Amino acid sequence: MNIDLHDGRFRKLPWLVAPLLAVSALIVAGGAYGADLGFPALTLHTEADGQQTYSVSIQVLLLMTALTLLPGALMIMTSFTRIVIVLAILRQAMGLNQTPSNQVMVALALFLTMFIMAPVFERLYDDAIKPYLDDQATQTQALAQAGKPMRQFMLAQTRTADLNLFVSLKGEDKLEQIDQVPFSVLIPAFITSELKTAFQIGFLLFIPFLIIDLVVASVLMAMGMMMLSPMMISLPFKIMLFVLVDGWTLIIGTLASSFLV
Repeated sequence: MNIDLHDGRFRKLPWLVAPLLAVSALIVAGGAYGADLGFPALTLHTEADGQQTYSVSIQVLLLMTALTLLPGALMIMTSFTRIVIVLAILRQAMGLNQTPSNQVMVALALFLTMFIMAPVFERLYDDAIKPYLDDQATQTQALAQAGKPMRQFMLAQTRTADLNLFVSLKGEDKLEQIDQVPFSVLIPAFITSELKTAFQIGFLLFIPFLIIDLVVASVLMAMGMMMLSPMMISLPFKIMLFVLVDGWTLIIGTLASSFLV
């Protein structure tokens, strides 16, 4: 298929149609070239036991699609959500709206998530990824094995009330086996439970800093310094309190231990 870019008719095409035609030409040419080499783009092979395997091009396409969903899965299926919310509430309670920065908080939450999820990821690799790479398991078997450690982790952190809520919303009366709960029910229940837990921890973090704000505001009112901002005076005391009690160690240790089951 040849397209003359200097053709006057091609110049008059809308700016959106011309790229589409060019891409279509490349796809057709690539498909024809792959067919000549004996590498069809779409092939589905059925094994003797009934299992189906896809061609390499489809596997690469599925892999790239999965990589685009990986950041979302990291946020909603791991400990990342609870950690980053607690850190954000802590920063707000101390009155430090920009310190630590968002990049530092996200990086801290990410590496703490990797530390907490390390046993789950190791089991996932040993049970699913390694057998698949060694040709000891098919894609379907690897996916089934990969879901087991993630399901076990999420079930351990999910409240029964939240799980029952989404089961009822799906139209089911109850679960016969909790280990067989589908991910379409487990994931929203897990997220709801994580939000509740994060806000509960954040409420406990707010109490000592709120007491400092009340004491400083009362002292300033008694001294008649109404024009002086209480936040300006209470901020050093909050930082001093947080440093004296080794706040970062307490917060990180509490978050990490809250996921131990």
